[in-house]
Amino acid sequence: MYNDYFSETPTYGASFFRHRFRMNRALFIRIMQAVEQHDDYFVQKRDNIGHLGLSCLQKVTAAYQMIAYGVPADFMDQYVRAAESTNIKSLRRFVKAVVEVFGDDYLRSPNEQDMARLLAIGESRGFSGMLGSIDRMH
Repeated sequence: MYNDYFSETPTYGASFFRHRFRMNRALFIRIMQAVEQHDDYFVQKRDNIGHLGLSCLQKVTAAYQMIAYGVPADFMDQYVRAAESTNIKSLRRFVKAVVEVFGDDYLRSPNEQDMARLLAIGESRGFSGMLGSIDRMH
């Protein structure tokens, strides 16, 4: 996985990374590093007999793939080499960390400036006074 997407000369280029992870590599790494700094669970550690545990990259990739593609936790075992229970724990901790780290900036209700900007965008596209997406109007 590291060689495929994260090495200095990855097997797959930027466009394939964006397709696979639904974001560019720099953003993925920014989120991963923020999560690792926020929650010690994501820091790679050694077990009681000295074996290295899963890396932050493995845990975040498992969580992200489950979110992005809806794949089950036991499907990720072959890809990131982690047990189903570990993938579920990684997902829960990842979501909690993302909300705690980025929630105030990105997961808030729109303020007046946001609403004005969104209304202007809608107006420029011929949808005057509309904030919602037309494909979500029921």
